[in-house]
Amino acid sequence: MGQQNNTYTLHRIILVINSPRFQVLIFQGNSAYDRSCDEPPNYEETSFSDGTVAKGNGTGNGYDIGEHRAIRHSVVSAFGHDTLDRVPNIDFYRNAGSVSGNRAVRPSLHELHHVFKQVSVYGDSSHWALPGDLESVLPQDNNVFVRFGWIKGVLVRCMLNIWGVMLFIRLSWVFGQAGWGLGIVVIVLSCVVTTTTGLSMSAICTNGVVRGGGAYYLISRSLGPEFGGSIGLIFAFANAVAVAMYVVGFAETVFDLLKVQSMCVYQTNDIRIIGCITVVLLLGISVAGMEWEAKAQIVLLIILLVAIVNVFVGTVIPATPEKRSKGFFNYDAKVFMENFTPDFREENFFSVFAIFFPAATGILAGANISGDLKDPQAAIPKGTLLAIFITGITYLGVALCVSATVVRDATGNINNTIAAGMNIVCNGSYAAACENGWDFSSCAVTKCSFGSMNNFQVMTMVSGFGPLITAGTFSATLSSALASLVSAPKVFQALCQDNIYTALKFFAKGHGKNNEPIRGYVLTFIIAVAFILIANLNVIAPIISNFFLASYALINFSCFHASYAKSPGWRPAYKYYNMWLSLFGAVLCCAVMFVINWWAALITYAIEIFLYVYVTVKKPNVNWGSSTQAVTFVSAVNNALTLTGVEDHVKNFRPQCLVLTGAPKNRPALLDLAHCFTKNYGLCLTCEVFVGQKTRTVTDLNAGMEKNQMWLNKKKRKAFYSAVVCDNFRQGAESLLQVSGLGRLRPNILMMGFKKNWRTVDYADVQSYTGVLHDAFDFEYGTVLLRMTQGLDVAHIIKAQGKTTHKSVLRGPDGTVRRHEYTEAHFNRHLLLKQKVIRIQIKTYTPQKADAVTVNDRLMSINTQFQRKQGQGTIDVWWLFDDGGLTLLLPYILTTRKKFKDCKMRIFIAGQPGRTEQDKEEMKSLLVKFRIKCAEIHVIDDFNQKPSSYNWKVFEDMIEPFRLHEGSKSTTNAEALRKENTWKISDAELDTFEEKTNLQVRLNELLQENSRAANLIVVSMPIARLGSVSDYLYMAWLDILTKNLPPTILIRGNHKSVLTFYS
Repeated sequence: MGQQNNTYTLHRIILVINSPRFQVLIFQGNSAYDRSCDEPPNYEETSFSDGTVAKGNGTGNGYDIGEHRAIRHSVVSAFGHDTLDRVPNIDFYRNAGSVSGNRAVRPSLHELHHVFKQVSVYGDSSHWALPGDLESVLPQDNNVFVRFGWIKGVLVRCMLNIWGVMLFIRLSWVFGQAGWGLGIVVIVLSCVVTTTTGLSMSAICTNGVVRGGGAYYLISRSLGPEFGGSIGLIFAFANAVAVAMYVVGFAETVFDLLKVQSMCVYQTNDIRIIGCITVVLLLGISVAGMEWEAKAQIVLLIILLVAIVNVFVGTVIPATPEKRSKGFFNYDAKVFMENFTPDFREENFFSVFAIFFPAATGILAGANISGDLKDPQAAIPKGTLLAIFITGITYLGVALCVSATVVRDATGNINNTIAAGMNIVCNGSYAAACENGWDFSSCAVTKCSFGSMNNFQVMTMVSGFGPLITAGTFSATLSSALASLVSAPKVFQALCQDNIYTALKFFAKGHGKNNEPIRGYVLTFIIAVAFILIANLNVIAPIISNFFLASYALINFSCFHASYAKSPGWRPAYKYYNMWLSLFGAVLCCAVMFVINWWAALITYAIEIFLYVYVTVKKPNVNWGSSTQAVTFVSAVNNALTLTGVEDHVKNFRPQCLVLTGAPKNRPALLDLAHCFTKNYGLCLTCEVFVGQKTRTVTDLNAGMEKNQMWLNKKKRKAFYSAVVCDNFRQGAESLLQVSGLGRLRPNILMMGFKKNWRTVDYADVQSYTGVLHDAFDFEYGTVLLRMTQGLDVAHIIKAQGKTTHKSVLRGPDGTVRRHEYTEAHFNRHLLLKQKVIRIQIKTYTPQKADAVTVNDRLMSINTQFQRKQGQGTIDVWWLFDDGGLTLLLPYILTTRKKFKDCKMRIFIAGQPGRTEQDKEEMKSLLVKFRIKCAEIHVIDDFNQKPSSYNWKVFEDMIEPFRLHEGSKSTTNAEALRKENTWKISDAELDTFEEKTNLQVRLNELLQENSRAANLIVVSMPIARLGSVSDYLYMAWLDILTKNLPPTILIRGNHKSVLTFYS
């Protein structure tokens, strides 16, 4: 049995439900349009009214089921006449998955520029044709989303998150350690970091619609998926750990209350138990949905505000003896001045700053739920910056009040008063208490339990009503924990929905009308419980400080980078930012990270770099128009301009190839060889010439530009695709030769395939082909021709494998069933339907003949051989003419590639009889100076021998159909023949170039004799003198020279040196 190759044929059954009859629409639009190039990915699912769900995948040409175009009739516009043109409208600029409105599709340039046609499937157009001018109509979503304004969604959330565990539990300790002088520096430094970050974030937020994902979304859309993907994981993890920090702070407060009642003994274990119970309750509130969480936040805010006021009220209420024994003396200037200087105990400034800084990290609480805001662009800047100001003032006010009323150390013993009349000199660390009649000097020997340095519940003591502070502590810690518990899953879900880390796709799914990330909540809960088990607030706080600072550094850098790139797309509505201030903020964040804990900073950046490299290697298929792309573009332009001011030097010569492949996939051997020449060395342009009328071919050209470039990228070919439309092949190639490239980045080598069918095609095609070679010589291009025995063009195989038949079974208005078949061209876009679409795809097999399969398989195998590693063998270089060294340089480059590393290079040169050894030594010396190694050097001294009669007969048979044979005619007839058939080979021409013709035939014999077993043959290309050698004779030379050989490359440099032995 012969081999049988089964190829898929795809059948699509399209049903258009438009009662009472079905309809078929075929829309022929701009097939080059790809909506994935200028839109962010879809986060939402668009629900149809009947419950079905369509998800835009963001890839491919045309429109998917989620982006239909409805009928768009010609309208009388503002200009007073019927037109398909549209006035500017925001709906034309929406994302296909926008929840704020339906996306409209403007008429394409092709629709406006060309005569409008309606395509009818049936003859009765009155029943079956619809206008081809179509508009998108997205299905309406019946779900009601909960959306928050700037106060409830950003201001309240940020204030609650910033007024966290530090406000009531650690603020007094921070000012006790650092004194209120350095304490102010701690708060101001924190506010400087958060304010610069807030300004940068405001600029980024107002430069376009902000969707869910918070800091991850801002960074990834600004700097690209590499930075966004790395910081997204770190930021989500930091928020998850922040939950543990706030819950541990809450548990500490509960423990202190229970300790008073003697209900708790083992602090660490009790904090763990209380913390785990608390986080379970918080998880329940979060899972209940954003609406419940928002209501809980309002209640907590009210409690917190009352507690803060209670602190200020308590400082003016006269202190009781019990409070005085614990170090509270109302406002006292001596207490205030005593607390001015620092008194670090087992701490330093930066360790204290590291513990406090998480108190300022709540500025992203509003941005983290950006997808749940009504107007993120307006809400985030206004709410965030106002929250930073209010909370900063609050922290300073509370801290200074405590510093003016509470001493650092107190015994709590009401008997430690100084009796009247005792002559005691008050000085040292306890002078302020001493002057107020209390002796706390014993704290210098024995550690005391009270005072701002020892008691974390100082705020409760200072306040007017202690239980309110306890309630405020609960409110501050629980609200911050709740905000972080919501933020972490939201950020993580946005990261997973972008599918940057494919292994995390599981967590992208949402539930309910608000698309709640239930799976993300569970993961955050697990991480939080793991860190709650540490049960030490001072250990947990520095861990997340570095992660938050890394996030802030990248937000600041994102703003700076976008401003520095000067992209026209960077137009933030928020103007109160400065690129250098953003850069300062980024540097400050990095510096603070290292000062706080240098090894933790190194670990943070090591993790970030690892994730960055991972995403870079994986190359996620996303395009967000990042500032990185803009800077890359600017750098490329600047570098290209810089190169124009530098003269070319032979040491810097690089092969830069213009390769006439047609569509890149059609001639894989030619593309692969060019890629071997230019990869990591130079420029490679794969070019296609569309021959025909522009009006007929320009659509194919536009459709193929992006598609072919994407194919090259997918196949990892470092090449560009370019195409032109011309009346004939030579004009197109000439245009490419003249205008391709940019500055010094211009091709210097033309690569083509050998025209195998030159004897059977029209003379115009042969003339066009040889004309391209002449043009290349005229424009001083190096020229490379590749010949493969089986040919180079595999387009017919690709077309046969990819050919698809579409069958539609439709019921017409008369009830009859009609079957229609269409070619693939009709389905460049999905059928655009007015109402509902049901599409069924069925794969069937179409068998091919066994002999055709065998031939095609052999052809594909030969044409993909340069994609495989070449076995041990040789690259034979016949360097017959000095063309500047290109014939030697290109094969040398091949030997440096992995695919050819097992191939040895052999050099063949022409020599004179009797000088063989001398010529060999001279060539060997030259190669040594060029630093080019070769296995063997062969000197051929019998080129001048006549070819065998058999080979000469083959050549004569080759040119026989194109000979004039005017020698056997009379002079008059001969002249007439020459005038009528100027393109034919005359006898006089053969006589003139007899020796050169003999050389080509003889050279083929020598190649057969010496290089038959070579992996690749490289030969100096003969040049035909323009106007003297006819096109058919030149083609015969090239044909007979390379006939019946392994893959052969003909090379002719432009006779300018590409090799040098000077340093």
